[in-house]
Amino acid sequence: MLTFVPNLTLRVMLTLLFSLLALSVTPVGDGLTATERSLERQGMVCVTDVDSTIRVSLMYSRADNFTGRVLYSDLNRAYLHPEAARALKRAQAILRRRRPDLSLAVYDAARPMSVQQTMWDAVKNTPKYFYVSNPARGGGLHNYGLAVDVTLCDAASGDTLDMGTPIDHMGAAAHIDREAALQAGGTLSAEAVRNRRLLRSVMREAGFKALRTEWWHFNFKSRAEAKARYRVIR
Repeated sequence: MLTFVPNLTLRVMLTLLFSLLALSVTPVGDGLTATERSLERQGMVCVTDVDSTIRVSLMYSRADNFTGRVLYSDLNRAYLHPEAARALKRAQAILRRRRPDLSLAVYDAARPMSVQQTMWDAVKNTPKYFYVSNPARGGGLHNYGLAVDVTLCDAASGDTLDMGTPIDHMGAAAHIDREAALQAGGTLSAEAVRNRRLLRSVMREAGFKALRTEWWHFNFKSRAEAKARYRVIR
C-alpha cells in the first residue's frame, strides 16, 4: 500500500505507482542455471534458441547412461558452438523436407571438461576406454561444442525411432561400419539400418561427419581444427 505524502504531486505519485507495478511483473534473473550461464559466457548458444523445432533430451542429466549417474546436475538445455548450431539447424531443415513427420532429437552436445573427466574415470581401466576421449589428451569435440549426439524421433510425439541400440551403447552393434553384417546376422533390423542411414545422410549433407563406433555421434570439425582454432569448454 502507498503512503500519502502531502508534498508529492499527483504526477509523481502516478509515476511511483507505475514503477512499482512494473517491478511486480519483471522476471528476476535470466532463468539459466550456473552451468548454462557458464556455457553462454564461453560463447556457446542454446540449440533450441537457434531452432525451436529440434527436440532435446540430455542423457547425462539422467542416470540412464553408461555411468549410471547424473552428470549434468544443472544442465537441461543443449548448447553448441554457434557454427555447429547453425549446421544442426540446416540438418533439421533437410530432414523436415525429406520427412516432415520426423525431427532430430539431441541427447548430448557441448560438454564441460570436468564432466569429460568423470566419464573418462568410469572407463579408463576397462575394455571400453576407447569410447571416451581422454581429457589429458585434450578431450573430444564435445568439449569444444563441436560434436552432437543425435537421433531421429516422431516430430509430434517425440518418440524415438528404432536405431538398433540405445544411444551410449558401447559395443559392436553401435558401429556404423558393421551394419550390413549385423543386419544379416539378425542383430540389427532392416528398419534400424534404414533409420541410421537417413540420419547419417541428413547430418552429412549439413556438414557433419559420422563417428565409426557410435551411430549417434557427429563431429562438425576435426580434432586438429578444434585444437588450433577453438577453445575448450571448462
